Amino acid sequence: MMNLLQKLESGERLSKQEAFSLYELDLFTLAKFADKKRRKLHGNKVFFNVNRHINPTNICADICKFCAFSAHRKNPNPYLMSHEEILKIVNESVSHGVKEIHIVSAHNATSGWQWYLEIFKKIKAAHPDLHVKAMTAAEIDFLSRHYGLSYDDVIEKMLEYGVDSMPGGGAEIFDEEVRAKICKGKVSSENWLKIHKMWHDKGKQSNATMLFGHIESRDNRIDHMLRIRDLQDETGGFNAFIPLVYQRENNYLKDVKFLGSAEILKTMAISRLVLDNVPHIKAYWATSTLNLAMIAQEFGADDLDGTIEKESIQSAAGANSANGVTLKTFCDLIKTSGFTPVERDSLYNELKIY
Repeated sequence: MMNLLQKLESGERLSKQEAFSLYELDLFTLAKFADKKRRKLHGNKVFFNVNRHINPTNICADICKFCAFSAHRKNPNPYLMSHEEILKIVNESVSHGVKEIHIVSAHNATSGWQWYLEIFKKIKAAHPDLHVKAMTAAEIDFLSRHYGLSYDDVIEKMLEYGVDSMPGGGAEIFDEEVRAKICKGKVSSENWLKIHKMWHDKGKQSNATMLFGHIESRDNRIDHMLRIRDLQDETGGFNAFIPLVYQRENNYLKDVKFLGSAEILKTMAISRLVLDNVPHIKAYWATSTLNLAMIAQEFGADDLDGTIEKESIQSAAGANSANGVTLKTFCDLIKTSGFTPVERDSLYNELKIY
């Protein structure tokens, strides 16, 4: 344990075994070292962007036990937006100052691949400077399997039609035994990593997520982070890691004990310490609550995501995120917490320091 503390003090890379030992440390020891690392990278800054989430369909061919968003008997309200409806939302959001459109859909087997991909061309035609973050690795895998396209075919279409960066969704937890229980049939961990590598090899950036607080173990979380670290060593294409806190309402996972704040903050801090090569750790307020996400900025995180405007996936499972948050609320909360609010673009270029 002394060697681990010495390595944390010096900022050296942790070995696999040392990474697995981190949960044995107390919360405030982890906080001390994670905050030190965070401040070395980003000082007193807390990043956010002005963005809009759009979820164009909830009709899904996959049945993930943790999901409350997709249309099923606990959520019997299927919908599929037209491109015209999506564009209307985009136009309204741009008029409000939104700089990023974040589009993630369920896996709709009847809409056709064109519905998924051609909307990006239409958005870019209307708003050439708008950043489009879209198409999780799970969606790419679904389109590949369902429509007989290769991963490269889908990625080339994304690039051709104007997708600028990829979100990190679909990673869930990489352990395949856990995946078999919570999201059987969805993209495998190996293919999730493969797709992101292919995207990075095109010179593009993406995020990585980890869904935690359900049936996974602490060791599963560390294993997940180490696989992200390994790929990042190879490609350098991840700009942020996002530990997503599992939301427990309206789904089919049974007898899950909801995590306490201490375990969530420990996981945030450990993420910062293990992922020494990923520049940003995002405390996604839509899954952790805005207050806890703000506290996480003292436990290694440096980002809150964005204003969102409207959010459907996490709020369907009980999160208080359906209507986003205002820019003023973000800035006021960050300032009163003793940090400096920094509005960024989708690739972490600083746009305005408040």
